[in-house]
Amino acid sequence: MTYSTSTPELIATCWTSAGDIAPLNNPETSPVPIGERLEAIASTGWAGFGLAHDDLVAAKDTIGFSGLRKLIDQAGFRHVEVELLSNWWDESRSHEWKPQLELLLDAAETLGARFIKVGTAFGEPLDDLDFLVEPLRHLTKEASKGGTRIALEPMPFSMVGSMPAAAELMRSVDMPECGLVVDYWHVFRAGTSLEELSRSLTAEQIFGVELNDADAEIKGTLFEDTRDNRRLCGEGDQDVTGFIKTLQAIGFNGPWGVEILSEQHRSRPVREALESARSTALQCFPA
Repeated sequence: MTYSTSTPELIATCWTSAGDIAPLNNPETSPVPIGERLEAIASTGWAGFGLAHDDLVAAKDTIGFSGLRKLIDQAGFRHVEVELLSNWWDESRSHEWKPQLELLLDAAETLGARFIKVGTAFGEPLDDLDFLVEPLRHLTKEASKGGTRIALEPMPFSMVGSMPAAAELMRSVDMPECGLVVDYWHVFRAGTSLEELSRSLTAEQIFGVELNDADAEIKGTLFEDTRDNRRLCGEGDQDVTGFIKTLQAIGFNGPWGVEILSEQHRSRPVREALESARSTALQCFPA
């Protein structure tokens, strides 16, 4: 795989290449065999990809992480992402999340992942996030032992609901191996303007970025809208190019994730879905 220096490096985040499967399906395992999936991602020009926890379980149980690493190296991928851990702040649920963390740490170390993506519980965003500081520090120390980092993704329907709140939380955690995933959908649905985003974030805090688009109107709940109605970049009502320019001005220069989640996207053959996700994202980059 070769890349032009002028072409932005794009990562097919886990749902973009997962086929007919959606968040909160049980299990969240892609119906596309891992070898076929990676071949489709490589052949459509992506610089990297992401895998969700249940896909990592399936890969470990079939070809193993060492077998998956061979496929990654053969395809020439430069970036790998693994996700998603929740409940990590709740010691009473450690019997659930600690085995998931161990698997994600194993995957990150073997596959050379850029970070482990973590989230927080669904619900109304909280004003006081101080209780997350020590658990995040502990997680970050665990990850850094294996040479990886922790990246928190704020979502407007979760405890950490906005980028400004998340950036403030990162200042409290104050560890260079702990940062943020900035998903454009979650930025505009939280009501954060590009000016507010620019004021709140530093380049050092941004570990990953996810590009997407959406209609002006929310359909159903926020979660239903994010899962079923995202649009390809440039085909919705949001300012994708303005978002890219804002992050570039902060000092972020990629790689850029593309996260497309929709009923329409899931219904397409995976290769076709990947081609359209990549080509539309590239069209949004400033010349």
